[in-house]
Amino acid sequence: MTNRLFTPAASPESVGIPSEAIAAFLQRIKRLGVNLHGFLIVRDGQIASEGYWAPYTADSTHRMYSVSKSFVSLSVGLLIDAGKLKLNDKVAAFFPDKLPPAPHRYLLDTTVRDLLMMATPHDRTSYSFKDKDWAATFFQHQPCHPPGTVFAYDTAATVILNTIVERITGVPFLTFMRERLLDPIGASKDIWCVQTPEGTSWGGSGVICTLRDMAKVAYVCMNGGRWGEQQLISEQYVREATSKQIDNSLGERSGYGYQIWVEPDGGFAFRGMGSQFAFCFPKQRFLFACIADTQGSANGGLYLEQAYREEILARLSHDPLPEKESAQTELQQSINGLHILPQPGELTSPQAGAISNQWFRMEPNPMGITRMRFRFNGDEGVWEYTNAAGEHQLAFGIGQQVAGQFPQPGYSGARIGTVGDKYRCLASAAWVDPQTLNMLVYVTDHYLGTLKASFNFKGDQIGVLMTKVAEWFLNEYNGFAGGCLDSAAVSE
Repeated sequence: MTNRLFTPAASPESVGIPSEAIAAFLQRIKRLGVNLHGFLIVRDGQIASEGYWAPYTADSTHRMYSVSKSFVSLSVGLLIDAGKLKLNDKVAAFFPDKLPPAPHRYLLDTTVRDLLMMATPHDRTSYSFKDKDWAATFFQHQPCHPPGTVFAYDTAATVILNTIVERITGVPFLTFMRERLLDPIGASKDIWCVQTPEGTSWGGSGVICTLRDMAKVAYVCMNGGRWGEQQLISEQYVREATSKQIDNSLGERSGYGYQIWVEPDGGFAFRGMGSQFAFCFPKQRFLFACIADTQGSANGGLYLEQAYREEILARLSHDPLPEKESAQTELQQSINGLHILPQPGELTSPQAGAISNQWFRMEPNPMGITRMRFRFNGDEGVWEYTNAAGEHQLAFGIGQQVAGQFPQPGYSGARIGTVGDKYRCLASAAWVDPQTLNMLVYVTDHYLGTLKASFNFKGDQIGVLMTKVAEWFLNEYNGFAGGCLDSAAVSE
């Protein structure tokens, strides 16, 4: 069985999934405009269907955000299996260098299990982007209730957990997992993790891997810690990790295990910001995993969950179904044509010729943009502007995506607070009415985010609105601005 795991099934029907159901899911995603990057459906250990929205592919590594927490949980389980850690160990014992002079008793009482089930003594995550030592903030933040009593989602809990693993093993937690879990399941060699400012792994949010990597790790959990006949992590730990350990029904959830969410209908899930998901249903022998960036859509994640549940999960058959070659062909054609959709609207406007190459002088504004102009050339364009960081250019497609780099410098690289390269992005624009050009920019790097901008041209004046959804970047692109044609500027 091990050799057959994660190999393509003969067809979706061969594992009890109608091809029409998967096609209906894809059509619904497109109709709702959900920014999905990839999906993977596994039944009975075989890949029933898989697809990627260009430019993403099966080999693309992707930020998993809080799915990272589930990876950390398994590293803790492996350490427990090795006899080097216990669930009831007090976490303060691992951090004598970070404790305040007189630690609160709630901090001293906090155990590894408390952190695993998000039952810290805190009411929120203790660190911020500006903090230089995220693990230390956990012990500096004033606690407000006994640990182990109530659920409060706290990413600092995961930072503490993966730091414990790294202090005990002397290596990054993913390196510790490599021989014991990642290599046996055939995970890619490119898995890595963004670092905290102090240089440990950011296990709460920073794992970067392929969709298949995430799905394989989830599949191990769905099978009680086994990969085929290999017991990679103890069944007892996995059963506890994937079952309800604490109530979180006030947040309208079904429970929480050890850094893993409990789902209705006997399932569990890895969940990450922006709709990085692995939904597992052991009784149905079914796994649905996806990568996406729905941060810029208020209901994108909800739409995605409803779509897979109603179109696919609800239509599973316990047994193989009759083959439907025409439906299978149509499904594959749909998958082959998947691509990230551009900004919707008209491809041109009479206004385009009037403003092309014309500089606008901007009034003081929250973005600090002092001037801007647009240059149009067929189905592409360039937005030029000047802000506090200098002069910038962003190429965009009209009715299509154009890949490039977002021009703003200074954003974090492989380590939070340490500047990296400019982020990769996809940019598009379209005319939503004769006077209004809307722009849509997806940042598609190790950090994911969305920038939406609207430029309205009224005579010699311009009105601008920019909104961004991105964690700790694109802050320079949020707010309103106005300006007018600069008759003194020279057009090139």
